[in-house]
Order: sequence, then C-alpha cells, then structure tokens
Amino acid sequence: MDEKKIDLKLSFDAKNDVLYFSFGEPREAYSLEVEDGVFARIDPETNHAVGVTVVDFYKTFAEHPDKMLSFPMLTEIGLRFAHT
Repeated sequence: MDEKKIDLKLSFDAKNDVLYFSFGEPREAYSLEVEDGVFARIDPETNHAVGVTVVDFYKTFAEHPDKMLSFPMLTEIGLRFAHT
C-alpha cells in the first residue's frame, strides 16, 4: 500500500481557548460536531476531513487530563470522514 504523508498543522488560540488542527493548508470547509466541543472540518466537495477544531481545549484537558478524543476516520482513502 502506498503511504500518504499528511502535513499536520496545529494552532492554539489562547484567548478563546481553541485548538485547530489542519491536514495540509487550512481551507474552506464545513464543521460537523463529532463530540461535545470537537468539530471535524469537512471539505464539501470531497467529503474528506481537512481539519479538527477543539473548543475549550485547555479547560477541558486541565480538568480531565486523561480524556481522549476520537472520531471515525477511514485513512485508507485519504482521511475521508466516516459518517455514522
């Protein structure tokens, strides 16, 4: 299987307590809440995940340091979001 490399970019907005993940360069997408305060950013044309936004990131993980975030991804096809 040919491996696909992804340029993961992270940005933290401390003033608003929001963590942004971007797979490649940030681009226009719609957001889908996959867990409380966790939004998958989806490219509307390809249905591929292009990023993740986590609101109240510091507050959540300071209060619950063992918390783990997860949502379904199908990595074999380039991070296509698996709708449930």
